[in-house]
Amino acid sequence: MAAYRVTPAWLRVIRAVKHASLHSRCCVLLSRAEYSTAYDYNEKTFDKILIANRGEIACRVMKTCKLMGIKTVAVHSDVDSSAVHVKMADEAVCVGPAPTSKSYLNMDAIMDAVRRTGAQAVHPGYGFLSENKEFARRLAAEGVTFIGPDTDAIQAMGDKIESKLIAKAANVNTIPGFDGVVKDAEEAVKISNQIGYPVMIKASAGGGGKGMRISWNDDETREGFRFSSQEAASSFGDDRLLIEKYIDNPRHIEIQVLADKHGNALWLNERECSIQRRNQKVVEEAPSTFLDPETRRAMGEQAVSLAKAVKYSSAGTVEFLVDSTKNFYFLEMNTRLQVEHPITECITGLDLVQQMIHVAKGYPLKHKQEDVPINGWAIESRVYAEDPYKSFGLPSIGRLSQYQEPVNLPNVRVDSGIEEGSDISIYYDPMISKLVTYGKTRAEALKKMENALDNYVIRGVTHNIPLLREIIVHPRFISGDISTNFLPEVYPEGFKGHPLTAPERRELLATAAALSVAAQLRSQKFLGDLRVSNTQQERRSWELCVELDKGAHMLGVTRSGSAYTVEVDGEKLEVCGDWNLASALLNVTVNGTHRTLQCLSRSAAGDISLQYLGTTFKLRVVSKLAAALSKHMPEKVPEDTSSILRSPMPGTVVAVSVKPGDTVAGGQEICVIEAMKMQNSMTAARTAKVKSVHCKAGETVGEGDLLVELE
Repeated sequence: MAAYRVTPAWLRVIRAVKHASLHSRCCVLLSRAEYSTAYDYNEKTFDKILIANRGEIACRVMKTCKLMGIKTVAVHSDVDSSAVHVKMADEAVCVGPAPTSKSYLNMDAIMDAVRRTGAQAVHPGYGFLSENKEFARRLAAEGVTFIGPDTDAIQAMGDKIESKLIAKAANVNTIPGFDGVVKDAEEAVKISNQIGYPVMIKASAGGGGKGMRISWNDDETREGFRFSSQEAASSFGDDRLLIEKYIDNPRHIEIQVLADKHGNALWLNERECSIQRRNQKVVEEAPSTFLDPETRRAMGEQAVSLAKAVKYSSAGTVEFLVDSTKNFYFLEMNTRLQVEHPITECITGLDLVQQMIHVAKGYPLKHKQEDVPINGWAIESRVYAEDPYKSFGLPSIGRLSQYQEPVNLPNVRVDSGIEEGSDISIYYDPMISKLVTYGKTRAEALKKMENALDNYVIRGVTHNIPLLREIIVHPRFISGDISTNFLPEVYPEGFKGHPLTAPERRELLATAAALSVAAQLRSQKFLGDLRVSNTQQERRSWELCVELDKGAHMLGVTRSGSAYTVEVDGEKLEVCGDWNLASALLNVTVNGTHRTLQCLSRSAAGDISLQYLGTTFKLRVVSKLAAALSKHMPEKVPEDTSSILRSPMPGTVVAVSVKPGDTVAGGQEICVIEAMKMQNSMTAARTAKVKSVHCKAGETVGEGDLLVELE
């Protein structure tokens, strides 16, 4: 047999493919390669890079490093010792216990990991130490390259007060407001009245929506000052605040910039990030449906002007608020790789991580402004371990008992740092992944996103896929009529799941009935034959009662092979499928329309949970006789929750404002729970006397834990 020699370059490609989970659009061997960037294996950059981060962004950076032939070092806390980013790296170093302050924010431990592994450079990802000037300074002192801008740029843009003054000097449009540091709550009230309500209270060192509150009156300003300063201190170690005029009903549009150490800078088009909850992004897209070429160019040129004003080098993002008449105002500059960078990569063909490494080594940019295209459309959905029915998303924790990404679908990219069996813990951000779809048109990208969300299997934690799917199919979103107020405007009473139309309800009832019969027939067989050979011929028709939303529906079902005819409310529906009940996904066709459902659970009592059109519906399928008998069963009386306060999420008790014997009014704050660095005020449901308090500051509580009882 002939011997074949595998070159080192091909070994690097093979290793990269082995570890790549971007599959359909990232793999360099596929014709639909995500990046047009050519990886020059002869270009000298770094031999080894340490990634000072965790989760999906650490994995994302490692994928490009491996494609470039660079060895990688992971850092991790003790609870992350088996995390995906640790397994993917060539080396891994534990930097401390679970709390971020003792691990991922522990500069001493990370610097020690750099020395021990001999890493020549550090990529900080986003969050944690990515915008910490002291960390960048310490790396420089050790002769280690920080893959990001220099300390002066980090300091200038990291402070919202200083960055606003620099932006003004660079002729960048800025929001009217107070440019100094707000001393206390009363000064905040005074300044807010001078500016005019509504105002935005913001952490000076903030980012990612933390330490931000909108205020419409004096009382909200006092409360906003307290929460914003506490969140700022917790997240950034800096409780300074500033106040600006709040631009009502704006769009949040950001410009990706890329600059080198030779004075060259580019703007890589925009990202529309207006779909937010609690000032944190949920769905992003590139480009924006709102911008015309002239506005895009003006925003891009101002972003580049700001980058050059601070001698910026690396990838960065300049964020703007844009009003209904396309006036745009500088919001902040993030001196790091942005969470939503994949959608820019999709429409430009540039690998931003590769560009950052290239620039950090001192090479000039290879592209000119006229080389930057807008090819197609990309949508990103942030998939979180959150309960979307609680304030559009309160954190959920747990273990992923089943996990299956929809990467088998064309033009779907999933950036994740978890796998089946991974734990979503209280210590870190609850993001599961970034789900990205790409199409030649926006309509194509949206349709692919809808399909990808239906095919995404996540079990073991509550997730926000129901909300994500509802957003992308909503008529307002499809038409591009969006703003940062989209969610509260579309769902003023909170998110309730998908509202079924009459045809969809019939479709769901018919599918549940067919599934129940298919399961019943399968249970009667063994190795494909009937368990009892002398039984009568298999049944061909059934009369069933299907309960949904406290309504009972009598259905007639007849079977012909794997197809079922179900009569619902006088209308016949043909339901066909392979009925592989062991599969996480259930592909069925109802009257010619294909649907992908997920059967989350089935019980012997006929209870079925189906994920249909993104939302989980609980149904009960029983025989006609069982339905008649069930009417005699007593109903469980629901718990009276007006006298108790339970934690709506896992978190840490920051403060308790009451004690036994106190009288509280409806809406009065009882305690504050911090979850994932966001502080949430828990309030009384009614006026009453406090009977007992079951929590204290500093304690960790789980979802549903009793906090306070009222008389």
